[in-house]
Amino acid sequence: MSKIRIITLLTDFGLRDVYVGVMKGAIAQINPQLTIIDLTHEIPPQNINAGRFCLMTAYPYFPLSTVHIAVVDPGVGSNRRSVAVECANCVLVGPDNGLFSGILSQENAIAAVELTNPKYWLTSQPSNTFHGRDILATVGAHIANGVPLQEFGEAIDPNSLVRSPIPDCIPTTDGVDGYIQYIDYFGNLITNIPGNLVAGKNWTVAIAQAKVDFQSPQHSIIASGKSYSSTEPGNPIALVASHGWVEIAVYGGNAQAFLGIDWGAKVQVKFGNS
Repeated sequence: MSKIRIITLLTDFGLRDVYVGVMKGAIAQINPQLTIIDLTHEIPPQNINAGRFCLMTAYPYFPLSTVHIAVVDPGVGSNRRSVAVECANCVLVGPDNGLFSGILSQENAIAAVELTNPKYWLTSQPSNTFHGRDILATVGAHIANGVPLQEFGEAIDPNSLVRSPIPDCIPTTDGVDGYIQYIDYFGNLITNIPGNLVAGKNWTVAIAQAKVDFQSPQHSIIASGKSYSSTEPGNPIALVASHGWVEIAVYGGNAQAFLGIDWGAKVQVKFGNS
């Protein structure tokens, strides 16, 4: 593997405490010349699916072979695996809990290892609560320095890596059924329905409030548009946003609060003038 100089960090640590800073310190002990880019440290606590979405959305914008270190790790200290995964366009370092399943749905894993070699850890007796500092940060730094993947532990079958439990969207006779897979800072509701499925069509979105059944009258029919301003201020709009997924927003407002729904809520794209 050629020498890599860029590392990204994604965590659910927030920035109030020192956790992110000490991970960067552990990396700097290996090589202070590495470029470290913060993707985000505001993943909702323990929300693996949110981390999955953010990694999947961000990784195409980085140079080839960037090392992405991700720590959303409610199972830290348990028997869950710490892994490194080499893909054609990036290297992934983190817990094997589904965080990488979004990228792995788009990238073939060339090789994967379980991080069992303490030579590359910060300490041979890592904390049971902070593998991000004691294992993942230093392994990522060594990978960025050009250490071959096989040095970090036993090879594992990439097909054995944990995948996200969020189901794929389902085409129907008159549209597509999906779910809210992510809610961003603005309260925009991002579905798991790819934008290419609605390209060139007239479409609306039916979104069930309070997670009631789609057949209930308590649902909203939301028109589609090309931008947030395709509707009046304060009104909802459905569109394909910059991430490439169907999104429900409120122009100048917060769609999550407006519609009163949350992660995992059902949505239906309807084709035609319904």
